[in-house]
Amino acid sequence: MTTSQQHYQGWQLAKRPQGEPSVECFSWVTGELPTPQHGQLLLRTRYLSLDPYMRGRMDEGESYAPPVQIGDVMVGGTVSQVEVSHAQGFAPGDWVLSQGGWQNASVADAKDVVKLSSSLPHPSYALGILGMPGFTAYMGLTDIGKPKSGETLVVGAATGPVGATVGQLAKLKGCRVIGVAGGEDKCAYAVEHLGFDACLDHRAADFTEQLAQACPNGVDIYFENVGGKVFEAVFPLLNARARVPVCGAVAYYNQDSLPSGPDKTPFIVTQLIKKRILMQGFIIFADYAEHYTEFLDTMTPWVEQGTIHYREQVIDGLEHAPQALNQLLRGDNFGKMVIKVS
Repeated sequence: MTTSQQHYQGWQLAKRPQGEPSVECFSWVTGELPTPQHGQLLLRTRYLSLDPYMRGRMDEGESYAPPVQIGDVMVGGTVSQVEVSHAQGFAPGDWVLSQGGWQNASVADAKDVVKLSSSLPHPSYALGILGMPGFTAYMGLTDIGKPKSGETLVVGAATGPVGATVGQLAKLKGCRVIGVAGGEDKCAYAVEHLGFDACLDHRAADFTEQLAQACPNGVDIYFENVGGKVFEAVFPLLNARARVPVCGAVAYYNQDSLPSGPDKTPFIVTQLIKKRILMQGFIIFADYAEHYTEFLDTMTPWVEQGTIHYREQVIDGLEHAPQALNQLLRGDNFGKMVIKVS
């Protein structure tokens, strides 16, 4: 056994960030492995999911979930293997989905983990296409977006785990799909591999004009996960009775004050009324947990058969988590970002 296998390692929140989290916001800690009690499991982390919501949990302000406290382990979904079991139904080697956070080992109550199939060819998929991001795309699109054949859908972060899935599902529903991404490579991937009808680079100087040209009949569904200039370009194109599922706004997560410029709230509110636009935010497991089995039953065959394509960006080593989170928040990732822990 190496030292990292014998001992505990993890990242704690050291201080609250102002803007983009610096390395000083995190503290690397080591020690002895924790000991599970009756009804608990000692889990060895294999994969850690990195997701934009983590930035919000670093702030002290009120949100849908409590903030990480100074000195606490950074939160995060994990795929782990049971190392020690003091709970019925679990044995060493079992794969589980848990909320282990940014650490190489954790103790969890058996009731708080989900046992995964031992035959999974890609266990890390439980953090992406078959986990929270895929579930977010599926429920946000089907329950709020309610796509109809022939409609136009626009989705930002088009090659990310949510955006890529939204676009592919919308194509299966017969929609015309316009993606928005950062860079030529991502845009080409969305069209050539994911089957989008078009994908536009939001960094282009004439992005707003390109988007209007790509949507000559307006936009019926805008799946919002970015905010910022993408939202500003899409919103005037929304048709009457358009639907806007809102699962995130990454463009704003590192801002510690209101952006400069004119207040667009009056325009947005009046358009919501005039066009009867449905704009609805949602928190995936808080709002749709009872549909998770339905989602897995539908999505798993599509992934296995190649109907839905999925791309991961795997970072090797828990020590790289802080830098990788900033890369994710800047949009520099390509696909679902996962840390391979051990």
